Amino acid sequence: MKASDTKSVERCAMGVAGGAHALFDGYTDLIFVLLPIWQAEFGLSYAQVGVIRGLFSGAMASFQIPSSHLAEKTGTRAILALAAAVCGGAYFLAGASAGFISLLAALFVGGLAASVQHPVASNLVAGAFGSRARAALGTYNFAGDLGKMAFPALTSLLLVVLSWRYTVTVMGALGIVAAILIFVFIPAVHEAGKAAAKEANPPARKGHGFWLLFSIGVLDSSTRMAFLTFLPFLLKMKGASLPDIGLALLLVFGGGALGKLGCAWLGARLGTIGTVFVTEGFTALGILALLPLPLWGTFALLPFIGFALNGTSSVLYGSVPDLVSVQKRQRAFGIFYTGTVGSGALSPVLYGFIGDQVGVNQTLAIVAFAVLLTLPLAFFLRSAFRELHAA
Repeated sequence: MKASDTKSVERCAMGVAGGAHALFDGYTDLIFVLLPIWQAEFGLSYAQVGVIRGLFSGAMASFQIPSSHLAEKTGTRAILALAAAVCGGAYFLAGASAGFISLLAALFVGGLAASVQHPVASNLVAGAFGSRARAALGTYNFAGDLGKMAFPALTSLLLVVLSWRYTVTVMGALGIVAAILIFVFIPAVHEAGKAAAKEANPPARKGHGFWLLFSIGVLDSSTRMAFLTFLPFLLKMKGASLPDIGLALLLVFGGGALGKLGCAWLGARLGTIGTVFVTEGFTALGILALLPLPLWGTFALLPFIGFALNGTSSVLYGSVPDLVSVQKRQRAFGIFYTGTVGSGALSPVLYGFIGDQVGVNQTLAIVAFAVLLTLPLAFFLRSAFRELHAA
């Protein structure tokens, strides 16, 4: 293949995969803006609010591995385009929901569709970029954070002029448009990607400690999702309007996007363990500091919390290849991602029950102390990395 053709394939692959990542991550996180509205609309408890948030992510986590198997049979083009259309259609259904149960059904369908994106789009990027896939996957992951920033902010702006039902319908239409674009542009990418994938066979060292890393990832994800679920309610208690809440989430996710880039730099200098200690420690202290702050102080702190909150995950994800053999790497990534997304889906339900008993401030304090549980696990993981480097 000519160099110009290869570059064209890479750009197209990144455009499709990155766009899909932004779309589905945006769909996942715009729910945070709508939680206070749905609570008031349907008279929900915090536990029910947690179920709403957790159901979408739970469905997405549970079907990651089946989705990857289905993609092998149906092809990347068909299943990724269909997933975008179905996820957009799920928001149409959410906008027409008559009550709590029908809303849950719509979000469950959306979560099932969203399960396709990560394994399929990641494979698309890896196939197109071959031996340079590691750096390309970093760009692909960053694209997801752009969706996390854009979709909640756009939803908040639409809520100023439209009802929430019309707002989610407009957002759902973006999925239909994306499905058409994916269907048009992905065929050449996929076929060329197969050839390019033959170049990629990077070596990986065997190591120990995968399950410790997995446990840290599960705790990190569960506390991150719990914090994001309760943040809109904390802001509302401080007097924030709906546009204010959207701006706050934009600040958090913007800081998180920078965190994914910054923690890669930090990880190269401090190592995985040192970075986990810095980011998780700051996250816990930052959450506790938010509680007494006025609204303006909260806005000032949120980007820094977002940096630490989201940056940890990129360091953990990038450490998986160091702790497993090449033969087990794909399975290890599947287990790791399923565990982290699954815990992020379940934790809003658990913390929702706690919130009903003790209130928002106390629940967020509990979340902060739960974050600190990652530190002793990171301490034990240090020995696994030492064994790895000594081998």
